[in-house]
Amino acid sequence: MASDKWVVQLWAGSDATLAQYRARQIRLDLWIIAALTLMGAVRVEVAWAPQYRWWLVPLGLAVAVVLAASALPWTRILRHAGVRGWLPAWYAAALIALYAFNQFDDDGLAIYPAGAIVIVVAASAVFLPQTLLGLGLFAQAGYLTLAMTTPQPNPVLVMSLSMVLIVVAGLCALTAHSRRQQDTQRAVAERRTEAMLENGSDAVLAISDNGVVFASSSSGRVLGRDAAQFTNETMVAMTHPDDLARITAWMLDLRAAAPGHTERIDSRCQHADGRWINVQVTGTNRLSDPHINAVVLTIRDVSEQKALEGELTRQAFQDSLTGLPNRALLGDRMNQAVARNLRSGGRVELLLVDLDDFKKVNDTLGHSAGDELIQAVAARMSGCIRPADTLARLGGDEFAVLVEGLDDLELAALAERLLEIVRLPVRVGHRDLVTTASIGIASAKITHTMTEADTHELLRDADLAMYAAKTAGRDRYVVFDESMYADALQEAEARLRLEQALTDDEFVVHYQPIVDLPSGRLIGVEALVRWQHPERGLLSPDTFIGLAEQTGLIVPLGHWVLAESCRQVAAWHRDVPGAEQLRISVNLSARQFQHMDLVADVAGVLRDSGIDPGRVVLEITESLLMRDTDATISTLRELRDLGVHIAIDDFGTGYSSLSYLRRFPIDILKIDKAFIDGIATDPDDATLAEAVVQLGRALRLQTVAEGIENIDQHSLLSALGCTYGQGYLFARPAGSAQIEALLRHSDNTTGPEDWWSTAEQTGPPD
Repeated sequence: MASDKWVVQLWAGSDATLAQYRARQIRLDLWIIAALTLMGAVRVEVAWAPQYRWWLVPLGLAVAVVLAASALPWTRILRHAGVRGWLPAWYAAALIALYAFNQFDDDGLAIYPAGAIVIVVAASAVFLPQTLLGLGLFAQAGYLTLAMTTPQPNPVLVMSLSMVLIVVAGLCALTAHSRRQQDTQRAVAERRTEAMLENGSDAVLAISDNGVVFASSSSGRVLGRDAAQFTNETMVAMTHPDDLARITAWMLDLRAAAPGHTERIDSRCQHADGRWINVQVTGTNRLSDPHINAVVLTIRDVSEQKALEGELTRQAFQDSLTGLPNRALLGDRMNQAVARNLRSGGRVELLLVDLDDFKKVNDTLGHSAGDELIQAVAARMSGCIRPADTLARLGGDEFAVLVEGLDDLELAALAERLLEIVRLPVRVGHRDLVTTASIGIASAKITHTMTEADTHELLRDADLAMYAAKTAGRDRYVVFDESMYADALQEAEARLRLEQALTDDEFVVHYQPIVDLPSGRLIGVEALVRWQHPERGLLSPDTFIGLAEQTGLIVPLGHWVLAESCRQVAAWHRDVPGAEQLRISVNLSARQFQHMDLVADVAGVLRDSGIDPGRVVLEITESLLMRDTDATISTLRELRDLGVHIAIDDFGTGYSSLSYLRRFPIDILKIDKAFIDGIATDPDDATLAEAVVQLGRALRLQTVAEGIENIDQHSLLSALGCTYGQGYLFARPAGSAQIEALLRHSDNTTGPEDWWSTAEQTGPPD
């Protein structure tokens, strides 16, 4: 906004406009009075007797004085209240002069009213209604006095002209009253506009060819300067030196644009207190508007908005905990790295760093300790990379290091340095934390065919290599190779196929009988899921349970198994004689047990199937039992409140102590098959099995032996006092139809072992 011709020339306000209007009107009235005086001189010359020709001299002087008075600076003179107060007296003096003149004119009774009407009409443009009424009455008094001093006046003429004079004075007073109301309304509107500008958030400037012709009162609040301070030098000094050339060019383009054209530009402006503020300038070309004839600028302080935008940008591209670039900014840096290496055909490398077992820190010491560990590791890694490299935090305990131009040995050395600094103890509170990291490395040679999708593949490849490092034992780095992607693709396809199988109801439930060892009576079944694959046939759980756990599909799959098995056993309770007390045991996976809706899901299955909750046994592993003990106890109690029984599966393979075991609301211990296999041949296994049975008896828990395959195992376990058993000796897992056949057969037998000994011979299918 720099032009050497800019000067301060404010538009006139309402007071200045009124003074200019009055000055113009008084000047016009003086010319009218001068014209009346000249007409009087003509009248003297033409109609008066020669002895009265001396009147020409005062009349000529009067014309000269009036014309000289019209040239006075009335705009400035009328700013003085005293001068404005004497104005009515001047018009009254004109009426007195008119009266004196018509004392000598034979037709004075006709001439006086005409002149008085002209004077009153001229005054109506200047004075208030009450002043005009006073001048009208004064003129009327003069006319009546003239009529009384005139010999033999014409009463009709006097009466008629007197009435005309009164009517004209009244009309002039009404006109002045209407104009006064209009002026008041205009003044109110101007005041409202002024108040809006004064209290608005924008400063408004108008710049004509001669300079700044208007500055709103709000400019003082927005820019810290009064309107009168906007000079050429001020405008230049206010604009930031780095923006001056750009703003000048913008202003010239705006002045050359079409009428009414509007442009917007951002700039920096110095406030009167010395600070630089960000402003948004909106300019409109109004040079062709005769009432404005200027470029109108609206200036808004957007410093807070810019600061907020800057903070949002920082949050969008910066990790809030460490201050490092985040995933979005890393992607941008990767694209920039690709662009830099396109011409030279260089390489871009990415190292993905993931802390090992970081979740344990949050779980045991709290998230604040975890945050301190993350910050310390981030600071250390920042210190061992080059200034041109990018260290980013992708979220949680995952970092990425973007480098360029390193060969394989240099990449390996960098990865080793990162592993070393991560291993260093970190002081958190009153303890030293030691952690390790797994690093995946991926690199790409930049070619002209590379796209933004390829940079995403670089991150994917580094991620696959990092998971390979974790699988290989952690605290190491692994370089990506194509076989990792093939394995990941195969796993993804398997995951998708598993999801489709769940949708297409390809899973079936098989049931393995559980028997009462002393009597041989069938007392329950354990539900075991199978996948009826359309191409590979019936698949055992070993082929898909691990993937289901990893992907989280075990939750809906486990819910389906629970619902299906409860529905089936409830049907056997209703339809098969003697099966009313049959129990159903269903395994709960770790992911299921940690699912927040587990208790509600179990309650829903019990309600929908109609099964007696006391006939349902939910099995959890011993290792799962020891996770987050308080939360585990709470969940188990909620399940017990539903009426179901709780069993510990694979007991003896974990690390639960007797004190912990007493705290858990459990009903059944299932002895792991590993102890049953050698019970008849290995004294140690027999001793362990006996200890578990005695422990269950001491804690008033039922015991179930898994994997019983021969008579010797059965006999020994019965002698030890084991309550129940299951295994191939009794029956293999089978479909619902085969199990129902066994149920009906066991109900018709006379001997306690007939049903399963016959089943062993005839055998339900595997």
